[in-house]
Amino acid sequence: MGRLVHFEIHVSDMERAKKFYGEVFGWSFQDWSEYAGMPYFGAVTGNDDEPGINGALMQRRGAPPEANAAMNGFACTMGVENYDQTEAKILEHGGKVALPKHALPGMAWQGYYLDPEGNVFGIHQPDENAK
Repeated sequence: MGRLVHFEIHVSDMERAKKFYGEVFGWSFQDWSEYAGMPYFGAVTGNDDEPGINGALMQRRGAPPEANAAMNGFACTMGVENYDQTEAKILEHGGKVALPKHALPGMAWQGYYLDPEGNVFGIHQPDENAK
């Protein structure tokens, strides 16, 4: 057994991160700080009857990622229904393009972004006509 069942996004500004992921992706949050012994908010990313997992935002315990540095960790990718609308929300709420939208031919549109905390994440819109 090695299936991914939970993720954690390390953040410096918890309220800013909750606002970003809540407004861009519609996530809701539950305060689990008492259990974790630090600021830690469970992230509900969708309905239980949909594919995907839930995770958390946790207080960063060191320096944030350096700008333009190579990836050092995992990148979470969120499935979206409309790539362009989601990208507009990301940019509107303080995110930045890390790797622009590109086709995964015959499969999907994919791209990577930086959240306001400096973390890299992806968005993915299935589309058999992507070229």
